[in-house]
Amino acid sequence: MTVTTAPRIRRGALAALCTVAVLALPACGPTGSDGKDPGSTSGGSASGKSDRPSGKPQPFADLSGPEIVDKSFAATRGASSLRLKADTKEGKETVVFDMALNTKGDCAGTMSMNGEGSATVSKLGPTVYMRFDEAMLRAQGKGQPKGETDAVVKMLAGRWVKTDATAPDAKDFVGFCDLDQLVAEFEDGDTVARKGPLTTVDGQQAITLTESDSESDYTMYVATEGKPYLLKVVSRGKDTGTMIFTDYNKPVPAEAPADKDIVDLDELGG
Repeated sequence: MTVTTAPRIRRGALAALCTVAVLALPACGPTGSDGKDPGSTSGGSASGKSDRPSGKPQPFADLSGPEIVDKSFAATRGASSLRLKADTKEGKETVVFDMALNTKGDCAGTMSMNGEGSATVSKLGPTVYMRFDEAMLRAQGKGQPKGETDAVVKMLAGRWVKTDATAPDAKDFVGFCDLDQLVAEFEDGDTVARKGPLTTVDGQQAITLTESDSESDYTMYVATEGKPYLLKVVSRGKDTGTMIFTDYNKPVPAEAPADKDIVDLDELGG
């Protein structure tokens, strides 16, 4: 068999992951919103009433929607690390991933595409490790000769693939692992986001902000206590998905696998 199949499999999965990573984040859209919340949150009030205890000042009372968005993006850009959980659909591609990443370029987590298997990822320093299950390897090998796919599955399923982060096939993925590059998409641009009610996201008090463009509705949830970090983004319409941001400034659990469990594609000529 040839080992060039493994990088080809990686390319398709990683390109899709990078594409959806910034879904709905850059200022959401150019037009106004009707103010309705197209998403739902855990712990939020179904009636849309504020969860703010009586007697406490209203968070961000003196700020407009666009000003809150700018503050949130600035705070998120300033984090040293975060965890991003996403379930998104763009066109025919559905990607689910759960990834912790930091400004050093380290990351660790899991991803799956179109419900066809999963991959576990760990990038530590200059090295990328990925472990595919059999379902993902076969899904990514569709259209290839069966014998070639079988050989790839035999070699790689359940084992860690190791490659240098500077390798051409790793470039897209390395970019996603870099938190600085990810949050660089959070630009302070034109936005007409409208302030909505207070709610909670996983026990954290948040303010909702809504916006629409000609194809999709967006709801952002921004923390009202501590730094105004972005907690959640929900999109409905042409672009559909949910992204949840947690574990700000916490260590990324990236680890190097044991040597016996690694297939080194660089040594194999992949």
